[in-house]
Amino acid sequence: MSRLKTGPHRPPGAVPDAFGPDPVATRPLLLRAGAVLRRQAPYLVCAAVFWLIMAIVVFHTPLTGDFGQNAAAVARVSENWRHPANPVIKEPGRGSPYFSPYAVALGLAARATGTAAWLALRWSALLNLAVLAAGVGVYARTLSRRPLAPVYALAAFTLLWGWQPELWSGFCGLASLTQVAPYPSTFAVGLTFLLWAWTDRVVRRGGGWWAHAGLGALGGILLLIHPITALAAATGVAATIAGRERTWTRRTAAAWTVTLTVALTVAAAWPYFDVFALAGDTTVDAVHRRLYEQLLPWYVLALVGLPALAWRARRRWRDPLVLMFGADCVIAAYGWFSAHYTYGRVFALLLVPLQFALAVELAEIPPWTRLRKVLVPLSAGALCVAFTAQVGAVVPSSVLPLPISRPEPWNDYRWVADRVHAGDVLLTNGYQPSHVLPAYGVYTVWPAWPDPSTTVADRNRRSVAVSSFFAPRTSAATRRAVVHRYGVQWLLLSPGEHVRYPGTVIAHHPSTRETLIHLP
Repeated sequence: MSRLKTGPHRPPGAVPDAFGPDPVATRPLLLRAGAVLRRQAPYLVCAAVFWLIMAIVVFHTPLTGDFGQNAAAVARVSENWRHPANPVIKEPGRGSPYFSPYAVALGLAARATGTAAWLALRWSALLNLAVLAAGVGVYARTLSRRPLAPVYALAAFTLLWGWQPELWSGFCGLASLTQVAPYPSTFAVGLTFLLWAWTDRVVRRGGGWWAHAGLGALGGILLLIHPITALAAATGVAATIAGRERTWTRRTAAAWTVTLTVALTVAAAWPYFDVFALAGDTTVDAVHRRLYEQLLPWYVLALVGLPALAWRARRRWRDPLVLMFGADCVIAAYGWFSAHYTYGRVFALLLVPLQFALAVELAEIPPWTRLRKVLVPLSAGALCVAFTAQVGAVVPSSVLPLPISRPEPWNDYRWVADRVHAGDVLLTNGYQPSHVLPAYGVYTVWPAWPDPSTTVADRNRRSVAVSSFFAPRTSAATRRAVVHRYGVQWLLLSPGEHVRYPGTVIAHHPSTRETLIHLP
């Protein structure tokens, strides 16, 4: 009987595991693994579906927005990773913040595999979506052990923005992700969630010097990839430490000092640009003023999480989500009152405490409580509005019962890229070609997006040159001077433009009515 209870018979002196693991000893491990799998199964399924649908949509979305700028940075690294040229104008690129570790890694990968830069950037969307989904799930589990908490968090994070979805880098609503999934900002947001989850683990369970140094290294890389996201990430780290750390000792202070020191050292050691010089840079402030002018249309649906966040604050004012929300609000307010509107980019993560508080409380609160009776109808109404606003960017119009407005698709400029060699300079005053063509390695005269590595005077001079070239009364001599000064080899005329040029018409697009001209 004892043999039946203790397992298979073993010869005297035999090693205990010589005949394989003891079934009785391994049973608790298998039970724990099964329990973990069952607990995580709902989110694994939802995250996989999210990843698959978004990947399909992203690969069918035309190149738009800042894709050209980011792909151009990848192309310059692929051409010369030691001294890449400016992403969009034919000038040296030293000091350009677009040469982040993200762009350099993609550029080196494109160079090693022979992949076109724009394709390498588009394929990176698969990685970014995976990192984002993993980050949301891991961070949600630090707030709740309920199986549905990560599921609710993913839904809230991608849907609860506003009734008017904004397609902006770092904004991870479903509609925005269809365009910005390949951008470094999306990768940075995913890393932010992983950084917060790792910080929570270190604070709760303790961590050695190497764990704190690893946190610092990840924070430094995040700062280089997307500085404004890193600022919001830092508030989350600080909120987690302040909310979770119970006792402060000299060793605790020293450990977190190591984390900060490593982060600053990693950021300062990056050879391509000085990330700390961006703190006072006002180059792109005017562009970001819009983030403050559309507060209700872009962010209002996230406010349904305010009762849940207030409930958490009432229970414990040192709750990390509460502290994070307060700190991000201070940063956003500073951006407005200082007219340094670039800090408005913090809105991309300012909504996270509202979204995640709602998700966690819906998963945690028993059905009969008063708060749940408030949150459920509020959430249902907000999600209906959000779904209507966001679904048009993901679901084909043919399967929708009602017409839903969706962003106007941009034109495809591969017909130009097939004729213009990478590294050639093209002159155009069209908004879309100025943004898209750099993705294929084409230089433009005027940078479509301000780059702090170029001076304001040079950008203004280039803008005046483009305007004067296309002005109807500009003399032929002035146009020749512009062509000579900037080494222009190609001219792209928008519909209805009549400019005298000493070149050859190479192609004429029948639908956009744009004309491509090769200059001698």
